[in-house]
Amino acid sequence: MKKIFLSILTLTLIFSCMSDEKYDRFNEDPKNPTQVSEDVLFTAATKSLVDQMSSINVNRNVFRMLAQYCTQVTYIDESNYDLNGRGITDNHWSEMYRDVLLDLQDSKTKVNENADLTAAEKAGRIAQIEVLSVYAWQQLVDTFGDIPYTEALNIVDFPLPAYDDAATVIYPDLINRLDAVIPSFDTGEGFNAVADRIYDGNMGAWKKFANSLKLRVGMRLSDVNPGLAQSTVESAAPGVFTSNDDNALLYYQSATPNTNPVWVDLVESGRKDYVSTETIVDIMNDLDDPRREFYFRQNVGPDTYQGGVYGDSNSYTANTQLGDILHEATTPGVLMDFAEVSFLLATAATPEYNFSVGGTTDFFYSRGIEASIEYWGGLPADALTYLADPDVAYATAPGTWREKIGKQFWLAMYNRGFEGWTVWRKYDAPVMNIAAESGLPVPHRYTYPIDEQNLNVANYDAASANIGGDAQGTKLFWDVN
Repeated sequence: MKKIFLSILTLTLIFSCMSDEKYDRFNEDPKNPTQVSEDVLFTAATKSLVDQMSSINVNRNVFRMLAQYCTQVTYIDESNYDLNGRGITDNHWSEMYRDVLLDLQDSKTKVNENADLTAAEKAGRIAQIEVLSVYAWQQLVDTFGDIPYTEALNIVDFPLPAYDDAATVIYPDLINRLDAVIPSFDTGEGFNAVADRIYDGNMGAWKKFANSLKLRVGMRLSDVNPGLAQSTVESAAPGVFTSNDDNALLYYQSATPNTNPVWVDLVESGRKDYVSTETIVDIMNDLDDPRREFYFRQNVGPDTYQGGVYGDSNSYTANTQLGDILHEATTPGVLMDFAEVSFLLATAATPEYNFSVGGTTDFFYSRGIEASIEYWGGLPADALTYLADPDVAYATAPGTWREKIGKQFWLAMYNRGFEGWTVWRKYDAPVMNIAAESGLPVPHRYTYPIDEQNLNVANYDAASANIGGDAQGTKLFWDVN
């Protein structure tokens, strides 16, 4: 009887399994597939990266406020550098690791495993993935300092990853990674226009982006590792962006969920949380800057711009609001642009560094200003008039080379809060205001996430000690001036 019972039970289980396999497909949600292709992962990571870098939402990042391009109206904690009340540091860390870098890693794995791809297709796609990965890694370093890198993204083997030294391990490796893939853009075949929402599969454009990113990485090192900085910059310079046509942009759409995240917070939310700051408005007023009509609304009065006090409660109607362009759902998100490249080259050409980059500081400085004005909608004539002002022209503008380049570089990064904040950290220009309520100066970095402090204690403690303390005022390794 036991044998008969066991035989019946075995047959029942077999048929049950066969039945389950037959009907499994009816339990699958076609809108939420368990297997995601490499191109979908690449597109998702791209959008997550651009969304995170573009957003003005204080739950995601406060880069625009760290750059003092805008300030809050009523709820002013973040303008006064409270980064933990809303979990900003945790949110940014998670978004970059989970939704950008992990998706890119998974995409790379699937590319390598896809037997239907040719060697050229694999090389091209991996090159694109690597460029965005390097971008995200550098961004994390430039936000926090030392971070998990070699042990990151491998939760099975390293559930509590160690932090790597940014100056000696991460930055040199980022340069090596770019050097390794840049030749692939000449012969490789990348993701097509459906998956590649930045350059529609144009590998020549990706190669320029890779070289421009390499230029940025090199120039971050200029004050701390001049030898590596020079070799990196000089090898990248011949292949960087040469016009606004080369800009690395994500073109948003008019319908949710593919709209610019700034539009979501300024328009769709119905909220009125931000105004322009007196920090930027006063500087642009003093220079009669032609970009004011694009950067700001004229809600105070015709040709009148009045910035709010940074870090204080401000009237939304009595102070200049952010410009109409930022209120458009389809305004592109920017990862890197010609203006940034031009100011980096201007810096490289200064007597301070004297890197061979194919032009003079004056030339690249002027080109950066022209690129910014024309990108925002100004005319070439507007740029010429602006550059004729003795307070703008490089030869006659007041201040040191750092102050001259820093001010105009910062103005050009208006819609890119993270790079604007980075310009201030690197050039110590322009002069920023103290937050009105807290009395605090601009932070030099994000403090590490609370989750890291609580869960990855030993590695967090070691990293904090290595960078000089987990404080907002701790300078990153390249921020030495």
